[in-house]
Amino acid sequence: MTQATSRSFVILGGTGDLSGRLLLPGVAELVDAGLLEGVDVLAVSQEDWSDGEYRDWARDRLAEHAGHVPEASRERVVERLGYRHGDVTLSADLRSALARVEGAPVVYLALPNTVFLPTLEALTEVGLPDGAVVAVEKPFGRNLADARRLNAVLHRLLPEESIFRTDHFLGMQTVLNILGLRFANRVFEPLWNATHIERVDIVFDETIGLEGRAGYYDTAGALKDMLQNHLLQMLAVVAMEPPAAVDARSLAARKADVLRAVRPPEDMQRDTVRGRYTAGAVRGRPLPDYAAEDGVEPDRGTETYAEYTVGIDNWRWAGVPFRLRSGKALGADRHEIVLRFKPVPHMAFGGEAPEPDVLRLRLDPDGIALEINLNGAGDPFEIERRSLDIALPPTRLSAYGLLLKEMLDGNAALSISDVEAEESWRIVEPILAAWQAGDVPLREYPAGSDGPTRHP
Repeated sequence: MTQATSRSFVILGGTGDLSGRLLLPGVAELVDAGLLEGVDVLAVSQEDWSDGEYRDWARDRLAEHAGHVPEASRERVVERLGYRHGDVTLSADLRSALARVEGAPVVYLALPNTVFLPTLEALTEVGLPDGAVVAVEKPFGRNLADARRLNAVLHRLLPEESIFRTDHFLGMQTVLNILGLRFANRVFEPLWNATHIERVDIVFDETIGLEGRAGYYDTAGALKDMLQNHLLQMLAVVAMEPPAAVDARSLAARKADVLRAVRPPEDMQRDTVRGRYTAGAVRGRPLPDYAAEDGVEPDRGTETYAEYTVGIDNWRWAGVPFRLRSGKALGADRHEIVLRFKPVPHMAFGGEAPEPDVLRLRLDPDGIALEINLNGAGDPFEIERRSLDIALPPTRLSAYGLLLKEMLDGNAALSISDVEAEESWRIVEPILAAWQAGDVPLREYPAGSDGPTRHP
């Protein structure tokens, strides 16, 4: 399906934080780029508002979160917004809402994952026209059994190619550039294996704290929020075999192969770390103890830092550890994929052996750096460390803007497949079980530090 097909965009949960902070700004980017002509947007939520009241709310959200889009384009978005009061888990309310839109709708579940299942069941009762797309936010389900139930309902509703399991990290420039770096250049792919790479780190450290999101975060935690989905998707893109083509079917198949081969941590105390920040300061900004934040239940033991190391049982990656970590209220923002190469087999130069080569793929801001050893400028017989660093220019569309465009085009290449969604839960469920059983202690770390101490 192409943009020429009549489309509409229906946001279930249209008054939520996700809609105001990310979805509507993404729509505004598409309007400003001339990629959303003739597409109307209908929001559905439980607030008893009129179209005008919703437009006022949306105008304020766009001013706050889409300041990079010209005001004229933002106003064009507001003009095409409609609103419907309703319960998204009731088929009658959904039928009434969908009757207001024309063409093949993109139905976006911008909802808590606790209501995904009843909403999808209600949609199956209503039915969707040919060419419709359903987008489901992450985390996809609450566990493996729940993910399987969601997939079963989705497959009754639409064919797999019309289902968009959203992970906005797949729309990030650097993540997409991994495909080009590996498969459009001859120099990297021959070295992209266990023969040459010693280990891989996938890191998403944040300086921000809870930021008023206790309602969601305190029931999810860092493991479910980041490492079950975003970081595993980056692992899949880094580690997958070359696809036959960069399309939905080929990418999904190769990523699924990798995730099937991921072996969960063997020793939970050695290979996983969980932590929670206490009071401290990040870049001079004081942060309270996480457990003292509004809406947090301290006894729940929610982690704000999660880390685990896994192996991949296949020919390419056997013996290479992949370490995934993410935390909040840390001392520095660090968003990168780091491939550390093995040292050279023989060092012809005197002195200490230099550090092995490192390839860093940075996210937000996007960039690529290759750290290598070269002859010294002062003494050509000494080795000096140099970095070949490229800062990537900003993209026209944000990650959400790009994903919305792909949904409207009916292209699921940047979606998570059913197999990937289930395999991701298979990988992390043993970790969750060990943490819930208390097999791995919840370590504390001061806000503004580098995170919890690994082991006593």
